[in-house]
Amino acid sequence: MANYGALSGIYAGLSNTYSVLANQYEDGVTLENILDAQGKSSNANIVNSSFASYLQNNFGSIDKNGDGKISADEMSTLTNTMSAQGLTKQEFTQLALSGNSGLSTATINNILEHFEDMDTNGDGRITSAEIAAFDIDSSRQEKMDEFAHKFATNMSTFYGDDSSSDVSGSYSMLSYRYKKSDS
Repeated sequence: MANYGALSGIYAGLSNTYSVLANQYEDGVTLENILDAQGKSSNANIVNSSFASYLQNNFGSIDKNGDGKISADEMSTLTNTMSAQGLTKQEFTQLALSGNSGLSTATINNILEHFEDMDTNGDGRITSAEIAAFDIDSSRQEKMDEFAHKFATNMSTFYGDDSSSDVSGSYSMLSYRYKKSDS
């Protein structure tokens, strides 16, 4: 499986849910089997309802050949397409909040809060690359802001350190001009 970055847990969750369903039903992953699996209390701990609901709600578009079953190739096509094209805010919300997305609550909230900022191409979808680029830009901006704040508030290099009790050991850039030689 390819490395999908920040959204890899979502794609893995969809694939894992598909695998569980495919192993439970000899006739494959059909719409009826997805519904049946969601209704079984014995599946509560092994079939993620959010991922199963996504497969159920999007069954027609996932089953490309229209045979009434989601094949392994169709599932692979789904995750590869999602990886390349990204997720809409609605898809991200449904799948990320599944509890098995691999994303922390803080990360999910950050993505939802900045979804439009992350969607740099304006297609209404975010990819792992867009999330990573936003994270890098945010970190860079934080460092620039931190540096600007230190530069503006920490003038001790120029004027000397007022907190130092050892006057002879604390020189500013200006005081070296007037410092007497120790020789």
